[in-house]
Amino acid sequence: MAEHLQRNHGVVFKSAVALLVCVLCLIIEVPVVEGRIRHYKWELKYEYKSPDCFKKLVITVNGISPGPTIHAQQGDTVIVEVTNSLGTENTAIHWHGIRQIGTPWYDGTEGVTQCPILPGDTFKYQFVVDRPGTYLYHAHYGMQREAGIYGSIRVALRDGESEPFAYDYDRSIILNDWYHKTTYEHAVGLSAPIPKFAFVGEPQSLLIQGKGRFNCSSLTTPSLDPGVCNASNPECSPYAMTTVPGKTYRLRIASLTALSALSFQIEGHNMTVVEADGHNVEPFTVKNLFIYSGETYSVLVKADQDPSRNYWITTNVVSRNATTPPGLGIFNYYPNHPRRSPPSVPPAGPAWNNIRARLDQSLAIKARQGFIHTPPATSDRVIVLLNTQNTVNGVVRWSVNNVSFNHPHAPYLIALKENLTDAFDQTPPPDGYDFVNYDIYKVQNNTNGTTSNGIYRLKFNTTVDIILQNANTRSANNSETHPWHLHGHDFWVLGHGEGKFDMFNDPKKYNLVNPIMKNTVPVHLYGWTALRFKADNPGAWAFHCHIESHFYMGMGVVFESGIDKVGKLPSSIMGCGQTRGVHRP
Repeated sequence: MAEHLQRNHGVVFKSAVALLVCVLCLIIEVPVVEGRIRHYKWELKYEYKSPDCFKKLVITVNGISPGPTIHAQQGDTVIVEVTNSLGTENTAIHWHGIRQIGTPWYDGTEGVTQCPILPGDTFKYQFVVDRPGTYLYHAHYGMQREAGIYGSIRVALRDGESEPFAYDYDRSIILNDWYHKTTYEHAVGLSAPIPKFAFVGEPQSLLIQGKGRFNCSSLTTPSLDPGVCNASNPECSPYAMTTVPGKTYRLRIASLTALSALSFQIEGHNMTVVEADGHNVEPFTVKNLFIYSGETYSVLVKADQDPSRNYWITTNVVSRNATTPPGLGIFNYYPNHPRRSPPSVPPAGPAWNNIRARLDQSLAIKARQGFIHTPPATSDRVIVLLNTQNTVNGVVRWSVNNVSFNHPHAPYLIALKENLTDAFDQTPPPDGYDFVNYDIYKVQNNTNGTTSNGIYRLKFNTTVDIILQNANTRSANNSETHPWHLHGHDFWVLGHGEGKFDMFNDPKKYNLVNPIMKNTVPVHLYGWTALRFKADNPGAWAFHCHIESHFYMGMGVVFESGIDKVGKLPSSIMGCGQTRGVHRP
């Protein structure tokens, strides 16, 4: 009896202490957080860099590109104070794959969730990383991403939890393509009316973790400055990953290319795919990993080959008949010197036009047993998005259902929350196209193309299907791969197919058993991809092709749902367009 009373007194005492702590928290306004706070301070500025031996102006984050890796644990709060020291250029940073639940204003999408960060200003992003996995950050202003603002986000499991796969070491590798022209030059060419229109063209180099090698002797107009292209510059020494023989490595492979679809391989080594965009994958083994802009994968690689030598790491452009040479790195077996070149010729990449191999990989990605999030059996709404290439008022544009997207001056999130109805077109874009008569294999006239900044209004907490349909461009016998990225949500990938989507028969083939969830997915040449997601995250969210030039030319849409459930907007996101008239105490 005495022991029982003692235990009860202990419980009462502990409860009283907990109550007192909670009351004190309320009185002194101390925020209660589950995880730790990870605080970063970044400065963005232009610096001359030579990532591929060719010197050009690069936007760096704290002096480097790729920028610093964000390390956090599930449940942590990440605070990043971004100082814009670019002088004459605005900016914004998107946290790619972070859903921003409860903080839609920190998604970092200029024109959608915030006004840009002005030169000289410091903007504080603050958000919770609610899931473990591999994510990214990058600029989301104009085509600024290709100027060098990008980096990795690695979110670990909570203490005491473990992955369903084993490895000894963890590494991050970002793949990128690299241009010698500036984003300003690209923007001018893309915005010029025909016949002065100029596409960005193929990149000059492929970078592996910010390092590449351009052939300086190939310059047709050598510069008077011998330092413009210097093959002996240590900045462009190949990326080397040092390994211990017999150990298994988790490689977090991410692509932030401006244009190119890539293959990634390590000479003589198999890779086992185990994670995609933060979700565990039913493991499968590949020699070449196909990866599209905005995607992240974790692969396991065992250093189980002859340890007396090093091996090539290679990336190659696929899906385009590109002139860009392969990206080269070194898979270094310790104690060999990391700059010791492998004795072999770098392995050739897969055929650039082998669509079947890329489609097969897309179809192979399933949710891992024990980690399956079963999708709703049916959807409440179906939106079919036909990717088309149009000429609108003499300017070449990418369009969706013949509507080319334009950003408004006032960000959607603010305009919606403050009911600024004249800030953007209130007419929603079409939910589909004339799928009976439209021939996806032929060049279409598309003279009815228009521009708009209207958005899709989704009923909160409903299930939405998106069918991405690829078609022919303005050039005969040409279709392009488009990686589509959804902000604020993950989606189930229900299926991929070749040809025109059949809305009566193809849904019967959907994978509703173990579909992978992702935030970025490709739609292949002359093919379709079917997605399903729950509109359960209040806010305004971009959904767009992750190719920089394509989104710049109008290939994107915006979804809104549950705007009445969005909390009070911070004043820091305002100050442009009509938001200048919105005052905050």
